Amino acid sequence: MPIIIIKDSIKREELKRIAKEQFGDLVKAVVDVEQGIMAVGGELHSDEEVSLMEQENSKREHTWGINLYPEKTGNDWIEIDSVINLKPSFGNRSREVDNPVIQEKIRKIVEKLVSR
Repeated sequence: MPIIIIKDSIKREELKRIAKEQFGDLVKAVVDVEQGIMAVGGELHSDEEVSLMEQENSKREHTWGINLYPEKTGNDWIEIDSVINLKPSFGNRSREVDNPVIQEKIRKIVEKLVSR
């Protein structure tokens, strides 16, 4: 499946289709919190991150890996967990995002980009 860079919006139904084609119930995504864009459809978060860097000039310190569960609702549908989030030089020492301000930015960007 090709990686899709979302700048405007994507329907949740499209995410459900991508999930079924790839992992069953989840879609891997990378959010650029500086530009407010997101990449989906990659097999690995790192592939999506590279696409954002090459195509949109994203910077590593602004890209964060997440998993989306389009069948779930509320806070359960966004899981902030990825190896690409290990960024000790940028103050993040776990697979999650330690900074609550960045977590909130991620959630707001996803909510803005994913339509019902």
